Amino acid sequence: MKKGIHPENYRMVAFKDMSNGDVFLTRSTANSKETLEVDGKEYPLLKLEISRTSHPFYTGKSKLVDTAGRIDKFKNKYSKFKK
Repeated sequence: MKKGIHPENYRMVAFKDMSNGDVFLTRSTANSKETLEVDGKEYPLLKLEISRTSHPFYTGKSKLVDTAGRIDKFKNKYSKFKK
């Protein structure tokens, strides 16, 4: 490997899936201002919207997410074609 092109500041970081609260530790160089205590030790915290424990591909479950009432907007828009 070439010298001087890889980061030197790898450290353990806590990643938290905000959709289900799952926390896992892995090495990363990502910066964070927040910390989280895991097993009595403090780690930098990075928050995720989705991870392997909540992604439908890995869980086999599908979630219906209705953001801003998309279903209601659709029903209102096409209600005039209703018989």
